[in-house]
Order: sequence, then C-alpha cells, then structure tokens
Amino acid sequence: MLINMIGYNVVQQDEIAGSNMEYIIVFITASNEDEAGGIARKLVEEKLAACVNIIRDIRSVYMWKGKIEDDTEVLMIVKTRKEHFEKLRDVVTELHSYEVPEVISLPLIAGSEPYLAWLKDVTG
Repeated sequence: MLINMIGYNVVQQDEIAGSNMEYIIVFITASNEDEAGGIARKLVEEKLAACVNIIRDIRSVYMWKGKIEDDTEVLMIVKTRKEHFEKLRDVVTELHSYEVPEVISLPLIAGSEPYLAWLKDVTG
C-alpha cells in the first residue's frame, strides 16, 4: 500500500515492486567522533552503508566486567540492507577500539519511495 504523506510516497518494504530486499538501521557506538568518522567513511566507501549519521555526546550506562560504567560515547546510525550486515559487522569489528563493539540492527519497516530507491542504488 502506498500512502502519500506531505508529497512523499511511503511504501512498506514488502510492497516494493520486484524487490525482496530488506532494509535495516544499524546502531553502533564508538568512543569518539574521530573513530566513528573513520568507521562511517569505510562503510560508505565499501557500499555497505548508504548513509551514517554520527551523534556525539550520548551518555551510556552499562555493565562491563562486573562493574557499572557511565561514559560519554558517539552513536552511529547506519542505513543499509540486511544482506550487508555480516560484512558491515566484520568491518566495524576490525576497525573498532572496543573489545566488544555494539553493532545491532533493527528492521526499517517503511520509508519514502525515493529514499529507499536511493538506498538501494548506493548500496549496490
């Protein structure tokens, strides 16, 4: 079903004509903006991501090795296709400074038709 919202066609993934691709959003945290920028650039260069947003100064509270940590980190929001997740995860793991980097994905349920077409084109 296509829905027109403020001049944009919005399409559910499973309704994209002739396509069985699945789009995902990947969240990755990093220790600082330089590290995030290097990872983001590599993901885009290798066409593993169409776009990476970098949000600085997030606060993360988490358990690590039996101790509660409270740190400032950077969050990367990656737009890509599910088929690229394993390779993307491997690249992040190789470049990341963390012993156990956060690399988690969520399904992209729907999006504007032009944006999803661009995402498909950019990620090959």
